[in-house]
Amino acid sequence: MSTPIGQSSRAWCAREGLPADTWRSTLEDDPVGRALYVELELGRMSQEEWNRGTAAIMGVEPDNLMGRAHAKVRAVPAMVELARAARNAGIVVALLSNSYGLAPYNPYVETGVWDLFDVRVISGDEGIAKPEPAIYQCTLDRMGLAGSECIFVDDHRRNLPPAESLGITTVHADGPETASRVARLLELEAPRSSAMTPDEATTGV
Repeated sequence: MSTPIGQSSRAWCAREGLPADTWRSTLEDDPVGRALYVELELGRMSQEEWNRGTAAIMGVEPDNLMGRAHAKVRAVPAMVELARAARNAGIVVALLSNSYGLAPYNPYVETGVWDLFDVRVISGDEGIAKPEPAIYQCTLDRMGLAGSECIFVDDHRRNLPPAESLGITTVHADGPETASRVARLLELEAPRSSAMTPDEATTGV
């Protein structure tokens, strides 16, 4: 539903005078940084606690670290249009998201996507995160649908196989045609919005 965090985090790194890959490498490659991020995703750590711990690794100020790094993340117009069209057509639209925490920075409110969904499943509330199969089943249960009735869209390929194992049709969000591809699967008109760059059509805030 949003533009890639990588675009925003690289811009933030430049403003902080850090190597462009600092955000990604800290959250994915640094053992301590990765462990902190997992705790945040699972709701075992508040965003403020995560800000302090991760800022110490990066050598930056902790105040609203998550929000500062996400400052340039925006909702993708075509995906927003698609979500609204699906709901208008009576299709249940769900958000399944690994958590960034909600305070002081709420990514769903800041990008304006929170109210687009009938069902919201956030990993920090559930204590489990993608690609753990149980969180996909939880989402299906709350939607009241079988996997074969659903389409799952995600920008990380590793998150697709657990959905497929439940019979869900999956779409890898890998470019500006993502919304049109999903619209065809839903038998809806392709979104008219086109104000996005080639790598903006991704999901997951």
